[in-house]
Amino acid sequence: MADHGQQQQINIELGEKEAEGIYSNLAIITHSPAEFVIDFTRVLPGVPKAKVHARIITTPQHAKLLVNALADNIQKYEKTFGEIKIQGEPTAGSFGFQPPTSGGDKVH
Repeated sequence: MADHGQQQQINIELGEKEAEGIYSNLAIITHSPAEFVIDFTRVLPGVPKAKVHARIITTPQHAKLLVNALADNIQKYEKTFGEIKIQGEPTAGSFGFQPPTSGGDKVH
């Protein structure tokens, strides 16, 4: 039986293609009782169509851990570089990452 008191070290391999990264300025998040699905895309001015470049499927527990890790990293970033400013309030026609809207299961 595994000892849960010790942290397991994992070697993570970063492939050449993955190391290039994918730029995204729009994430569409949906969920079911068993998983969260995050589709990363990018919207460009003058281009009426957006393609999903990456889809991440994870458990609700890992989604919450991701939110906590992002919040921690944002706090550390802002401590070093200053507050991240968000220009204006999101509108229905705007694009980019936006805060959750009430009453829906999708977040952009």
